[in-house]
Amino acid sequence: MISKKKTIEELLQEWQANPEMQDRVEYVHTIPPKPAKLVDFPSKLHPSLVKALHKRGIDQLYSHQREAFEYAINGQSFTAVTPTASGKSLCYHLPVLQAILENKASRALYLFPTKALAQDQKSDLNNLIEDSGEEILSYTYDGDTAPGIRQKVRKAGHIVMTNPDMLHSGILPHHTKWVSLFENLQYIVIDELHTYKGVFGSHVAHVLRRLLRICHFYGSHPIFICTSATIKNPKELAETLTNAQHQLISQNGAPTGKKTFLFYNPPIIHPTFGVRRSAILEVRDLARDLYNSNIQTIIFAKSRVRVEMLVTYMKSLTAKKIQDETIRGYRGGYLPSERRKIEKGLRDGTIQCVVSTNALELGVDIGQLQACIMTGYPGNIASAWQQAGRAGRRQDDALIIYVAQSTALDQYIIKHPYYLFESTPEEARVYPDNMLILMDHLKCAAFELPFSVNDTYGEFEVQDLLEYLQEEGILIKTSEKWHWMSDSFPAHDISLRSASQENVVIIDQSIPAQTKVIGEMDRYSALTLLHEEAIYLHQGTQFQVEKLDWDEKKAYVREVDVDYFTDANLAVELKVISEDKSRQIGHAEVAFGDLMTLATATIFKKIRFGTHDNIGSGPIHLPPEELHTSGTWLSFDQPENWKEDDLTGAMTGVAYAMNSFIPLLLQSDRSDVHVVPQVKATHSEKPTFFVYDRYPGGIGLSERIYDLWDELLHHVYEHVKSCPCQNGCPSCIGAQDISAEGKKQVLTFLKTILLAELDD
Repeated sequence: MISKKKTIEELLQEWQANPEMQDRVEYVHTIPPKPAKLVDFPSKLHPSLVKALHKRGIDQLYSHQREAFEYAINGQSFTAVTPTASGKSLCYHLPVLQAILENKASRALYLFPTKALAQDQKSDLNNLIEDSGEEILSYTYDGDTAPGIRQKVRKAGHIVMTNPDMLHSGILPHHTKWVSLFENLQYIVIDELHTYKGVFGSHVAHVLRRLLRICHFYGSHPIFICTSATIKNPKELAETLTNAQHQLISQNGAPTGKKTFLFYNPPIIHPTFGVRRSAILEVRDLARDLYNSNIQTIIFAKSRVRVEMLVTYMKSLTAKKIQDETIRGYRGGYLPSERRKIEKGLRDGTIQCVVSTNALELGVDIGQLQACIMTGYPGNIASAWQQAGRAGRRQDDALIIYVAQSTALDQYIIKHPYYLFESTPEEARVYPDNMLILMDHLKCAAFELPFSVNDTYGEFEVQDLLEYLQEEGILIKTSEKWHWMSDSFPAHDISLRSASQENVVIIDQSIPAQTKVIGEMDRYSALTLLHEEAIYLHQGTQFQVEKLDWDEKKAYVREVDVDYFTDANLAVELKVISEDKSRQIGHAEVAFGDLMTLATATIFKKIRFGTHDNIGSGPIHLPPEELHTSGTWLSFDQPENWKEDDLTGAMTGVAYAMNSFIPLLLQSDRSDVHVVPQVKATHSEKPTFFVYDRYPGGIGLSERIYDLWDELLHHVYEHVKSCPCQNGCPSCIGAQDISAEGKKQVLTFLKTILLAELDD
């Protein structure tokens, strides 16, 4: 039963009067409201667009919207960086519609990272066109577009909205069917620019180079319009991604409401070991207060399993109601129809609480949420601000609660809240010169249009690479050109988003005659989440995996009602393939080069809901997944008087802390790099710490650690030494076999072995 609606202010006053809450809230930070900076419409703005804006109650533009319009009509590519809900879409809608109203042959291509965003923007754009009273045709073109409509889109679409995957495999290889688009393409709009980083961004950089190559072939020279949430290097990212010069718009003219941040630390339940109560259970209790106060809330959790655990806990609030839909989960793997339904429920207010992975960080319109809870640090500052921006959109008050987990990174953030408010957001980096990615897209480009013997590809000199492809029997050279000659269709074999090319489909067979697909998952995640006997959670409903057909990539599940969830271990083997560079630091040696990793799911544990006790385990029988990547490693001599077991424990504790601090040092996402300690490395038989990129071919992150080993290890030592626990805990060296000697051993090892080696 939802009680009387409270304001955020009233709930905060209640919490302030509660001694338990006072003990747990370590820091409160308030960002005051800010008024809008408004300017008049540009004099050149088409009367039909003025009419459409008036119909929406808009009599003036925000300053950044006007600045965007001026750059665009002067033929300059630009990148606009403003917060969530600051009216970024008008930065591109207005110049694009202006161009089409001035010349009906003009075309524009809108790129969104997901289908959901494209669908969302399509309805917003269509409303604007309708209000203008003009006939401008806009269409989405993705895997869901009906075959009957596709020809109409190709021939007559003024504005085509798609995603990079569809551009890569469905449009560019068939450019001869899109002549009217490519001949008249005036604008390329790239929304949510900050999502194009790492491996995905590196792929998209090449898709855009292929796009420009085709545009130039047809005689068009489009202008780029990019919009982004806050990142450290938006201009650099836009220019690397598009291979074009950009102007930067960074002054936000939109108003913002008051935002109150609470930094909340769960209570310590085991003082000796420094173990805190589960952040999941604390989030459940906070969300219950918000739900009962009728405050519409979004909860962010970092994994699919945590999303589903929280949905399960939250749904107990409405257990007596039949078919209650006020609490929902939202994550990748749900079918598109289910996600659209949840987005609509958030906009119309029928959904009171949504638990999401970072899938809802992006700008899908989910209306005016009032509160946001982050279950743990999202991994980087940019994501933290994206998540916080989901509450109190426009001028409403907002409450943002950061609930720390027991990990070293989370505890560092809660003890140093200024890190969040005073640090600049991370750089978003792409690596178009990753050779594997470059070669993949060079094949696609050669398939799309022949290369002449003088051609470059983007900024790359590629004649030697084309020669290599000729030797492989993929290209054939005439006197002046390289032509595609293979039977294969290259784009189909290249996934832009993951190392793994195929997803595992999840099939519900609870009702024998009505088997249905309820979701999908990438292969690497499936190793630990879809093995046989795993509990797969979907919208708070539990399913047990009865069979995983690894060859066919199908997981067969059946609905169950059990009081536990499962968690699996992944063992990683490492081999050094080649060493590109090395250097001495004191007596230690650091190197960088190519690695091969072999990941094997070994055992799974059953963990009880509520108490999180371990109540059983079992083996996993799946083939290992192989990954060729780049990495850096630090080796040192076997220390005298150290038993192998003690050295293993100390190195495991140090690796745990390193895993936590590399994201701070690189300002990268925690999942981008991985640390593995080996007491006897296979290549040297010396104790070695490996840090590698978790992407095929690597994306340059571990190479930066190669220059930062000294700083990283000093940072780790200071953090472990200053942790208030006695024997080591999840906030410093992890929870593995914590003994009275654990922390002391790690500190001794760091000071007398590692740092002595480095400082020598």
